[in-house]
Amino acid sequence: MIENQLNQATISRIVLASSSPRRKELVASLALSLPVSILSTDTDETYEKDWTPAEVVERLSLRKGIAAEAMLAKQEMPLEGTLILAADTIVVLDGAVLGKPANSDEAAAMLTSLQGRSHDVYSGIALLEAGSDKRIVASRRTRVAMKPLSEERIRRYVASGEPMDKAGAYGIQGLGAALVEGIEGCYFNVVGLPISLLTDKLELFGVRTY
Repeated sequence: MIENQLNQATISRIVLASSSPRRKELVASLALSLPVSILSTDTDETYEKDWTPAEVVERLSLRKGIAAEAMLAKQEMPLEGTLILAADTIVVLDGAVLGKPANSDEAAAMLTSLQGRSHDVYSGIALLEAGSDKRIVASRRTRVAMKPLSEERIRRYVASGEPMDKAGAYGIQGLGAALVEGIEGCYFNVVGLPISLLTDKLELFGVRTY
């Protein structure tokens, strides 16, 4: 969809298609003048092996957004003026995608593979104007260097419970900050929502943060 068509949109509310408390907090930090509601979707997150990391997060974000649109339609609520925001985040090490760990053993294995090395974090976003074909997908990459970690430190971090709902088994905005030596790129991308990229794309729908 070309930009001048997007700018004709009149958005009156935003639906965040995510159960992530981190994404909810980041959207709230934008102090948007529009009401924001949360809608959790149960979406298939499988992907083809030949997809690039950027394709993975962009396509999964779009899939979540489409699922949210279908849920809203079933609620028989007016879709006009609704902008759906969906996102997805993955960690990539040596070409392998690390999602959320299934259990504590998998979390420890992920952290063991990441410690002392650099990896990439990709976050994708999808913006869909409900009831129309107006949509944007985009993604951003951030390079993260993790410090060397002993088995004991990994065990303690996993025992905290923080890794269990996070891609790559760590949260840079929480206790996991102590595991990171540095980053190249957008910090918020690692948290799960690339704020700079998002605000640029929101403006294409006429939604401004200030």
